[in-house]
Amino acid sequence: MATKPLVPSALALRWLGVVAAPTALALGFLWAGGWLTPHNLTQTSLLDALRAVDGTHPGFRRNHAKGVCVTGWFEGNGNAAGLSTASVLQPGRVPVVGRFALAGGMPFQTDAPAKVRSMALRLMPPGGQEWRMGINDIPVFPVRTPQEFQDLQLASHPDPATGKPDPARVQAFRAAHPWLQAAGAQITHRPLSSGFADDTYRSLDSFLFVAKDGTKTAVRWSMVPSQPVTPIDVHADDHDYLFRQLIDDIHAHPLQWRLVVTVAGNHDVIDDPSQGWADDERRIDAGTLTLTTVESEESGPCTGITFDPLVLPKGITPSGDPILQARSAAYMRSFAARSGEKPPVPAITPTMTAAPGGAEGKKS
Repeated sequence: MATKPLVPSALALRWLGVVAAPTALALGFLWAGGWLTPHNLTQTSLLDALRAVDGTHPGFRRNHAKGVCVTGWFEGNGNAAGLSTASVLQPGRVPVVGRFALAGGMPFQTDAPAKVRSMALRLMPPGGQEWRMGINDIPVFPVRTPQEFQDLQLASHPDPATGKPDPARVQAFRAAHPWLQAAGAQITHRPLSSGFADDTYRSLDSFLFVAKDGTKTAVRWSMVPSQPVTPIDVHADDHDYLFRQLIDDIHAHPLQWRLVVTVAGNHDVIDDPSQGWADDERRIDAGTLTLTTVESEESGPCTGITFDPLVLPKGITPSGDPILQARSAAYMRSFAARSGEKPPVPAITPTMTAAPGGAEGKKS
C-alpha cells in the first residue's frame, strides 16, 4: 500500500523535530541579557522560556544540569606550538578539572543515546594562564547568531492551547532560515557512540591561535577518544546508564582523548558555528588529555567553576563568532543565579552501582 504524503503542517513539525534537541542547548547558551536584541529579547523572557522547557531546579546549572566532576591532566606535545604561544600547547603536563554532562536544564532527565553530551575542561598551567572550554558531541551549532536564535525560539514556542508548536510559525521560520535544515540534519544524523568515554567533543565555535610573531590562525578543536568507539548499547531499564558506564570506565582505568586542532581552510566560514568545515583541512595532534578520577558535584572540584569559553590563555583569542559572547554571558548569569540558592543533592554520585533500578533510576 502506498504511503500517503505528509501535509505541509506535518512536514513542518517533523522538520522542527530535527532541531528540537539542540534547541535546548542553544537556549541554555543564549539566555543572556538584553544586549542580544534589547527591545525584543530580554534575560527575563529567555529565562522564562528555559523554565518553561525544563522546569525550575534551584541550585543546579541552568544548562547541562545533569553531570559529574572529573580530574586528571593534559600533556602537550608541542606540535601546535608554532601556531600559538599558549603555554598549555608547549611540551609538558598541566592539571585539569572537568565535567561531563547532558545538555538541558533537567538534572534528573533520562539518559538516551541521542542526547547531546558535553565535556567541560579547565586546564591550569603555572602562571594563571588557564584555558577553559565547553565542548559538545554535535558537529555544528544549531544557530549562527542571537537574532536567529530568537527566531527559532518564537517559532518553536509551544502554543498554550495545544502544548505543541504552531505549524504556521514553523513553516514561516523554515522559509526564512533554509540553512537550518542542513545544520539540523547534520546534528540528527551524527554518528552516536556508546557513551561518554568513546565520544568526540568539538569546540563548535572558532578561535584564533596567535604565534610568537603575531600571526593569527583560525582554528577549531576536538577531543578525540583514544578508547575504541563501540556500538550503541541502549539500557532501556537504566535511567542513568550513560553516567553509570562512565563511572565504571574511569574506575577501571584512566580515560584518554587526543586534542586535535583543525586549521581553517580557504573556503571555511570562520564566524558561523552552524557551518561545518571541509574534510581536507590541516589537523594537528596537539597533546593528550588523561582523566583519572570522577566525583559527585556535591563536593567535587568542578562545582564552583564556570566553564566560560572566553577564559583563554595568552596565545589564544576569540574569533568574531557572536555566539561566543552570548555563551560567556550565559555561563556567568547561570553561576550568579545558582550561587544564591541552596546547594542541591546531585543527580549523579560516583558510588552508584552498575545495577539498574536503584534510587537514582527512579528519579524523574
